[in-house]
Amino acid sequence: MDYAENILETIGNTPLVKLNKLVEDLPCLVLAKYETFNPGNSVKDRMALQMIEDAEADGRLKPGGTIIEGTSGNTGMGLALAAIVKGYKCIFVISDKQSKEKMDVLRAVGAEVIVCPTDVEPDDPRSYYSVSKRLGEETPNSWYVNQYDNPSNCKAHFKTTGPEIWEQTDGRVTHFVVGVGTGGTISGVGSYLKMKNPNVKVWGVDTYGSVFKKYHETGIFDENEIYPYVTEGIGEDILPANVNFNIIDGFTKVTDKDAAVYTQRLAKEEGMFLGNSAGAAIKGVLQLKEHFKPDDVVVVLFHDHGSRYVGKMFNNDWMRKMGYID
Repeated sequence: MDYAENILETIGNTPLVKLNKLVEDLPCLVLAKYETFNPGNSVKDRMALQMIEDAEADGRLKPGGTIIEGTSGNTGMGLALAAIVKGYKCIFVISDKQSKEKMDVLRAVGAEVIVCPTDVEPDDPRSYYSVSKRLGEETPNSWYVNQYDNPSNCKAHFKTTGPEIWEQTDGRVTHFVVGVGTGGTISGVGSYLKMKNPNVKVWGVDTYGSVFKKYHETGIFDENEIYPYVTEGIGEDILPANVNFNIIDGFTKVTDKDAAVYTQRLAKEEGMFLGNSAGAAIKGVLQLKEHFKPDDVVVVLFHDHGSRYVGKMFNNDWMRKMGYID
């Protein structure tokens, strides 16, 4: 009989899926690393499990403990699934710009959810960074995950996602394109692929309102780049330790409108029911067209599932209210 001992054993080994209609103007083969096949429906399951296992191994997370993290939703889901199997409690701090579906899903898997305002400085005591850190200090027998600076985040993708992409493309991958938030995915996968072939190009997809692109190009952390944006799961107003700018060849920025519109287009034209950051990622690939040649194999990673955005990017009343469609 072929079965997993528990749900955590189903994490990883996600498929590569060829994109067709949306990329017909590109000269190259474009393949999606389709991370919604993970049990928590996102790429974050990988690093959530790695962070927990590493914290267990060195004693930061003790039996019966409470896991505390600031999350845009998907890391929380991965942590919650592992916590259920392993017997931990979870408290997640989330910003109010995240979809209601994400908050409901976290509560559905038994987590306590605290909602914080988005439009405050990272060091403001009300920010989800500050609240989650404070809870980690105040809660007995707790472990504050800190996915932004936790090296196990990057390690998970170096150990699993990168090798999977290399093997699935038979070592022919030439470009890796992915939205950047905590930086674990781009840094872990990028480091592995460049170790196997230094000529692989690693591209980050950023959003307007985030500091990544300008910092990468100039070394300047420009606070004038920071303002509220709608796109979920990518971009930051901080520089996480997990973003290894040295292995990133460049960034392209995608507007909130394009990210939302292309999220719908992926569903309607490719049958790919995906999250908001996937719309940004595929638009980023299209914006990088001039960098691709006929023999290139471009792998774009799609983070999460469309079910978490039914009230937003897949709701035409919301899209019209935002001015994204007529």
